[in-house]
Amino acid sequence: MCTDLLHPAGPRQSSATARRLRRAVALGAVSVALLCGTAAPSAAAESPGQKIADALRRSPVHVDPSLASAVDAEQQRELTARIRRSRLPIRVALVPLVEGDSWGGKPEQLAEVVHDRMGGGPSILITLGNYPDDISAREWPSGAHQAFHAAAAVFFQKDMKGAGPAKRVARAIDIIEAGNGDTVYARATAGLGAPKPTQDTADGAGAKAPSAHGSPVVRLLSLVVGPVLLLAAVGLLLRRRSRLRDLSTPFALPRSVFAAARQADEAGLRDRAAEEVVRLGEEARTAQGAPAAVERALDAYAAAGTVLDRARGVPDLAGVFALVAEGRAALSAATAALPLCFFHPLHGPAVRRIPWRPLGRREQLRVAACETCLRAVRTRRAPEVLTDRRDGRPVPYFEVPAEDSLWAATGYGSLLSGAADSLAGRVQRGDFTRTQD
Repeated sequence: MCTDLLHPAGPRQSSATARRLRRAVALGAVSVALLCGTAAPSAAAESPGQKIADALRRSPVHVDPSLASAVDAEQQRELTARIRRSRLPIRVALVPLVEGDSWGGKPEQLAEVVHDRMGGGPSILITLGNYPDDISAREWPSGAHQAFHAAAAVFFQKDMKGAGPAKRVARAIDIIEAGNGDTVYARATAGLGAPKPTQDTADGAGAKAPSAHGSPVVRLLSLVVGPVLLLAAVGLLLRRRSRLRDLSTPFALPRSVFAAARQADEAGLRDRAAEEVVRLGEEARTAQGAPAAVERALDAYAAAGTVLDRARGVPDLAGVFALVAEGRAALSAATAALPLCFFHPLHGPAVRRIPWRPLGRREQLRVAACETCLRAVRTRRAPEVLTDRRDGRPVPYFEVPAEDSLWAATGYGSLLSGAADSLAGRVQRGDFTRTQD
């Protein structure tokens, strides 16, 4: 029976054998996946994302036991009451985020997984953020309540310095309920880079300086040099603010690039990719949409299987997820769906296209970015990028020559030439296998 293939029996079955079996099902048995009906619901129910989703169905606030001392039971009850008063679809999932966990240590991936496990729909999910004392919010549909900026603003508010996660989440909920997260964020970050007044300039202590200030030479120098220094400082501040607004500035690779490709558990990522390929096949099989849309989804399904079968590392596995996303976009009623994040496709779906210029090039591209990378580019920080290996060293995947990498040529979907162009179509015509030979 097909069910037996997808759910091997026997408690003594080793995890390695189970992994190989799941991979074989996803790669070599397309027809089996389409005929069997469902793909491992018991495994999904036991996943960390499913457990969090189940907890959030019981209460809008879920706190991992390891964080119980930081957010106690009374604070959880207060947050729950605050959410219910807001009458908004807010959920709070406070769980530790560490590199190598089920969502790669990224709050946006945690949010996407939990949202998916809860069945989708309008929602706002608040989690811990990327940095200490930071929180993050993701919402569907994006921007409906300005939740992303509402949570981001809390990090910059002075009265939140040293506040615990419960107070930070409460503040974010208040801002989300007010619906002015963009304005609050702009106000909280308005002084970034501005020179801080010294005690002397603030209270006029300079007037009590020694009598040398009364010297004609000193007064003359102050009259000449003072305005020059003031104009230079103003110019520097204006240039800094201009750069903060410029999204087309070159990407600067820091000395220590966040290399998820190097640090990720490749075997675990491969298993997850295999599961997603099987799920896409099932979704395409049961879809009731237009035949053309279903056909595009099946093309993406077949292409994802091809890439998974020949994947040599994390960049190729990320391509599997990009193809699965393309297939699901074909089945979705939403128009003009964005691809995965250009900078790091494992961040998840992009939320906006932004102008961006690669280092050392004159041409400007418009790439799709997730909220985290969008925020990094806006604040002149290097986004976290997916790396590949070139000449034995890790480099951003988009720095690999396009003729040697389908992903560099397409940006995982950001750089496609139009509606008629697709990742699945390029895989079908041999662009991927050619780079593997």
